[in-house]
Amino acid sequence: VIIHDVNELTEKLFPIVEAMQKHFSAGSGTYYSDSIFFLSVAMHRIMPKEITQIIQVDLDLKYKTNIRDLFDEFDNFQEGAVIGIAREMQPVYRHTFWQYRRENPHTRVGEPPPDGLPGFNSGVLLLNLEAMRRSKLYNQLLEPGMVQKLTEKYHFKGHLGDQDFFTMVGMEHPELFHVLDCTWNRQLCTWWKDHGYSDVFDQYFRCEGEVKIYHGNCNTPIPED
Repeated sequence: VIIHDVNELTEKLFPIVEAMQKHFSAGSGTYYSDSIFFLSVAMHRIMPKEITQIIQVDLDLKYKTNIRDLFDEFDNFQEGAVIGIAREMQPVYRHTFWQYRRENPHTRVGEPPPDGLPGFNSGVLLLNLEAMRRSKLYNQLLEPGMVQKLTEKYHFKGHLGDQDFFTMVGMEHPELFHVLDCTWNRQLCTWWKDHGYSDVFDQYFRCEGEVKIYHGNCNTPIPED
């Protein structure tokens, strides 16, 4: 077991993610402490080279299967993919991309699955650190100029940290991501159902199959066995 000091990690992270924080943080500015919410984005830059794969998960999860099975998903990454992540199961990005969607009425951006691009949820992440280090494209996308360019193109202003970054990048470069089945991150939050999107909510929230990981996001109770 290796213990990593949060303050040391934040110190290493801050210069890498400082520029993107103003686009994907809840606060009005760039806060030093906020950078920890972007840990996954630059994990390949701050972890020792001998660590080649990491699974990063939220605390509000309940496992229904052996987490070892999730590691097998690394074997399913296509050439060029660097991160495994499940789709967001609420229309949060339908909302966030409203201006881009209005200007591009036939876009897949923010549309529900299976044909749309609903964005990602970072509660369960497979980080292929070796692939992230090798990927010229991924590392270019971390540059402040590229982040600025994409946020302007999509009129993007988020507040969910790494999840927002991955979602925006996924709209432009879906080939960087291996999409996990919804059963690996079965989100339970229904906030958006009661906040203007009840008519389309179920199209995002639907998840067929036996749940492997429950995610009690937005403090939603997780079903008992």
